[in-house]
Amino acid sequence: MFSKLKAELDAVMERDPAARSRAEVYFLYAGFKAVRAYRRANWFYRHDMKFIARMISQRARRRTGIEIHPGAKIGKNLFIDHGMGVVIGETTEIGDNCTLYQGVTLGGTGKDHGKRHPTLGDNVLIGAGAKVLGPFRVGDNARVAAGAVVLNEVPDDATAVGVPARVVRIGGKRVNSALDQIHVVDPVAQEMCRLRVEIMHMHEALEEKNTEESEES
Repeated sequence: MFSKLKAELDAVMERDPAARSRAEVYFLYAGFKAVRAYRRANWFYRHDMKFIARMISQRARRRTGIEIHPGAKIGKNLFIDHGMGVVIGETTEIGDNCTLYQGVTLGGTGKDHGKRHPTLGDNVLIGAGAKVLGPFRVGDNARVAAGAVVLNEVPDDATAVGVPARVVRIGGKRVNSALDQIHVVDPVAQEMCRLRVEIMHMHEALEEKNTEESEES
């Protein structure tokens, strides 16, 4: 138990340049406290004491602002940096040495049953405010940019950005280097343009009708 605790403290020290000491992490870091509470809650959940498990997780949510369902499966050395607003769903699976920043959601879309939440491989980093929604896999060593909304699988060693997220790099190499990153089609702008043209035609038709009526009168 103490070796696992030391490993999790060391993981925070390695990945957070602001961490000054293990004591500071242990007593003051909300992300560390939330993960420790999850470990306790998960033990009760696996031993079919789900009410106690949820009670522990909800208490941790009130204290830390981080909600981790006790049914989630979390590997070694998860680091939640800052952490306010992080939500991890019931069927989420997280590999070893992953990092989540504040505002991350590992959730479902509401359409799936059974396995509803994502699976993260090892050494995955999810940026601040990113949403990963659905029962797919985010591969080992993958990176999800801040604010991205991931709705489909992300390969190993890939970087995903945008809303909805798209893979722009795999293994450090740009995907589809011929892609024009500036003149990207904006579906919202296209729809606004279509509506503007339609309104213009309606206005012209209305003017023609008014002109005909005035001539007849």
